Amino acid sequence: MLKIFVAVTDKDWFDFLSGSQPDEVNFWAPSGRTNFRALRPGELFLFKLHAPMNFIVGGGIFSTSSSLPLSLAWEAFGMNNGVRSLPEMRERIRRYRPDDPLSSRVDPVIGCRILTSPFFWPRDLWLPIPASWKSNIVVGRGFDANEDEGRALWEAVFSRTASAISPAGWEQPAKYGAPTLVKPRLGQGAFRVIVTDAYERRCAVSGERTLPILDAAHIRSYADGGMHEAANGVLLRTDIHKLFDLGYVTIDEKRRFVVSGRLKADFENGKHYYDLHGDALRDPRSPAALPSPAALQWHRENRFLG
Repeated sequence: MLKIFVAVTDKDWFDFLSGSQPDEVNFWAPSGRTNFRALRPGELFLFKLHAPMNFIVGGGIFSTSSSLPLSLAWEAFGMNNGVRSLPEMRERIRRYRPDDPLSSRVDPVIGCRILTSPFFWPRDLWLPIPASWKSNIVVGRGFDANEDEGRALWEAVFSRTASAISPAGWEQPAKYGAPTLVKPRLGQGAFRVIVTDAYERRCAVSGERTLPILDAAHIRSYADGGMHEAANGVLLRTDIHKLFDLGYVTIDEKRRFVVSGRLKADFENGKHYYDLHGDALRDPRSPAALPSPAALQWHRENRFLG
């Protein structure tokens, strides 16, 4: 059963992002107390403006959801959060949480729904809301794409994305036939969130849990043809990530941490890292996020200084 979710949003958020046409967006909620579970990756997430503007105006392919500190959400997505700056985003959150005053020293946790290949329709393509939509819906509601209203939404969306406004990276399903999942093409921000959560916010080598110093590292760099995919990523403490990118450390075919002799030769130091040499990496919670053997081989052959 394929689902579509129609979420209510501010016109300011929509207008800001429609002007920049990003390849991914963070549809955030001011509170991160509950996780979004209405969709699977690859299902449709649509935007509806607040009443009285009762129209569906765009959407994207749902990639993942998470609860993140504001600082990390801004670092990962920047203006793809739909605001110009971190202080402006903090002010938006404060507006929606009037009973929870936020000092500048507080890093609030917010709900994040990460969408890839977003699309923002011009006014002449806006869709009226389905007839069953209730005026008291505040957050949004789901539709079954195999039932009448959901199927009509599905067909209306894909008839519009078949036009010249089709977003970059959009993989157009067959026009006719049953609705199907669309493979999300991850951006940098989505990659970071997916890898961070796949490793349960712990460095795969050291077990470090301090989130601000954990990085979603590409195994094969994006500049060298690596993709923003979970299997091309591993969560590393910032210092280990730096050494990994420079080739002083790598991961062997059995997913063990390997330190090059060049580290001591070049810097006359590195005992902490040599103490980790030979340790098995912590596995991600999803088998789909296990490091790709091909990507690991690429790193050993093209980056490692051993």
